[in-house]
Amino acid sequence: MAQASTQKLEGQTHPIKTYLVVWLWLFVLSAGSYMVDYMQFQGYLRWSLILTFMMLKAGLIVAVFMHMKWERLALSYAILLPPLLVLVFVAIMVFESDYTLLTRVLYFATGTPEAAGE
Repeated sequence: MAQASTQKLEGQTHPIKTYLVVWLWLFVLSAGSYMVDYMQFQGYLRWSLILTFMMLKAGLIVAVFMHMKWERLALSYAILLPPLLVLVFVAIMVFESDYTLLTRVLYFATGTPEAAGE
């Protein structure tokens, strides 16, 4: 009976080294994100670097601090798949926005559709 109660109290523990390494990587990634601003990158390079650093930091936090690294695959998919699908939909909207902008430039620049060639 005493042995069963001690098993319940133990739980799952991870070595402190894992957490220290993750905190170190979070610090390095944050420094990289700040360097993007310090180096004054502009345009798509700036935003792609910021988003890359952000996604890497979020992935580390979810994997280690939310214990997703040690969970079952089904639970991981249930938590990680919806945000991934949202990112896919955002990418589709980005590509679709070019078409919408082109249509507006063609038809709304002059005010009449006849001037656009119709």
